[in-house]
Amino acid sequence: MARTYGERDAARGLPASVAWLVEEVGELAQAIRKGDRAAQLHEVGDVLAWLASITEQLGLDLEEAAARYTGGCPKCGSIPCEC
Repeated sequence: MARTYGERDAARGLPASVAWLVEEVGELAQAIRKGDRAAQLHEVGDVLAWLASITEQLGLDLEEAAARYTGGCPKCGSIPCEC
């Protein structure tokens, strides 16, 4: 994402990028309600793209953030969660 949109997203800034993420989450919710699998896949991709952009703008690593869940639930450590 950084190579494709990094400069544009950085110029747009975090508040605008977060707004775009929220808009895409809304579009995903609508696709889920409609049961449109193709639209769901499209919108999940858009949500991931904006999340990756925000992660990059914050100087964070998306894989490192996701790794929090590789050992199961971060709170109880169980798979499946037993909280």
